[in-house]
Amino acid sequence: MGANVEFQVDGGTSEGYLTRPSENSGPGVLVLPAWWGLGEQIRSVADRLAEEGFVVLAPDVYRGETALGADEGLKLAEALPADRAAGDLTGAASYLSGAVGGPIGVLGFGLGGSLALWAAGLSDDVVSAVAFYPLVPWQPAAPDWSAFGGTAAVVHAADEDAATTGPELELAKKAVEQAGGEFTVYEYPGTKRGFYNDDRTDSYDHRSATTAWARSLELLRRTS
Repeated sequence: MGANVEFQVDGGTSEGYLTRPSENSGPGVLVLPAWWGLGEQIRSVADRLAEEGFVVLAPDVYRGETALGADEGLKLAEALPADRAAGDLTGAASYLSGAVGGPIGVLGFGLGGSLALWAAGLSDDVVSAVAFYPLVPWQPAAPDWSAFGGTAAVVHAADEDAATTGPELELAKKAVEQAGGEFTVYEYPGTKRGFYNDDRTDSYDHRSATTAWARSLELLRRTS
């Protein structure tokens, strides 16, 4: 459905997966992968958003590397250079905003959720962020909550994942609201990290995934 594209970043180029709706135009959304990297599951999420009418770019923040297991994924996440990731995020946001002719949203999972929140504070092109079970904050890239004025964020928190149900979320919410932005947290009872990923039978929760998806679409449509 989509194709790989190149976009400009600081000092060079990076790549991503670009997919469009049948109308070939619509509001823009970046999709950011968990520590597994840009694999088929993330491409399928991008395609699903395109079917909902969005122009979607999934930047390859790991530059071609993907993880086959959790240990490998953790190593990739820990080795991800924050400055390079920042360049990829702002470059991807600029490319997509130019392609659709307006501000965009960003949606991410796990580490990608952390990056989505970070991107919302980095780029003026981003006006909304959806973060599925992010680590808040991801220390190499703690978001600047004071830069969230006029920005709307939604966090989908897994009930059994301490990383997305701790006090940092409440602190982030207060800081964003003080800056004039929106920060909404939805907690899904009985869920684990990865509850949206239907490739993970150990954590996938159909009911919660369906509800979270609908809430995500509502935000992205309202703000894009």
